Amino acid sequence: MSEHREGTLFYDTETGRYDIRFDLESFYGGLHCGECFDVKVKDVWVPVRIEMGYDWYLVGLNVSRLDGLRVRM
Repeated sequence: MSEHREGTLFYDTETGRYDIRFDLESFYGGLHCGECFDVKVKDVWVPVRIEMGYDWYLVGLNVSRLDGLRVRM
C-alpha cells in the first residue's frame, strides 16, 4: 500500500501554477497539466486531473474555485 500526502491546493502567483502546500515549509513544487491527484469532497476522495484551458480546472470535479481544496497525492 502506498502512502499518500495530504495538503491544500493554492495558486502560486510567482509561477502561474497551482501548487500543494503539505505543511508550513513543504510544497509539491507546482502542478503541470495532466497531473492526477485526489480531492476531498464531503469526506470522500475524488480522483481528478488538473488541466489548463482559458483558466485552470479539474477534470472529474466541477468546482468554480480551486484554492483551498483539500488534496492528496
